[in-house]
Amino acid sequence: MQAPRNPFPTVDVIVEVPGGIVLVERRNPPRGWALPGGFVDYGETVEDAARREVREETGLEVSLATLLGVYSEPSRDPRQHNLSVVYIGTSQGAPRAGDDASRAEVFPLDALPSPLCFDHARILDDYRRFQATGQLPAPR
Repeated sequence: MQAPRNPFPTVDVIVEVPGGIVLVERRNPPRGWALPGGFVDYGETVEDAARREVREETGLEVSLATLLGVYSEPSRDPRQHNLSVVYIGTSQGAPRAGDDASRAEVFPLDALPSPLCFDHARILDDYRRFQATGQLPAPR
C-alpha cells in the first residue's frame, strides 16, 4: 500500500508596522524577498506557528488580526507542494533578521523590493484589495 502524499502546511504573515510591512530576504533558495513564515511543526497550531516564525525571522512579537486566506496552488513553491495559511498581524519596533532570513526590513506597499518569492506578489495584491474594500479574497 502506498503511503499518502499530502501538501506540507506552512504559514505566512503580513506584518503591519509603522511605515509599511515587514519582508525578509531569504538566506536559502529560492532567494529573494518574502513574507515572514515557514513550516508548521507537528503538534503546533497554525496560529502558534505564525507567531513563532515571525519571532524567529524578524525578532518581532506579532498580534494576529485576521486570516487573509489559504494559498494552495501546487506550483506556488518550486521545492515541493506547500500550502500556506496567510495571516495579517500587527507589531511594533524595528525588525532584525534571524533564523533563515539574511535581512528583515520594513517596506511601504508602493515600494516593495524585487524579486518576491513564491506567490507572495499575489498574496500582497489580495492584501491591497482587502485594505481598499474590506473584502477577503474569494477562494480560487
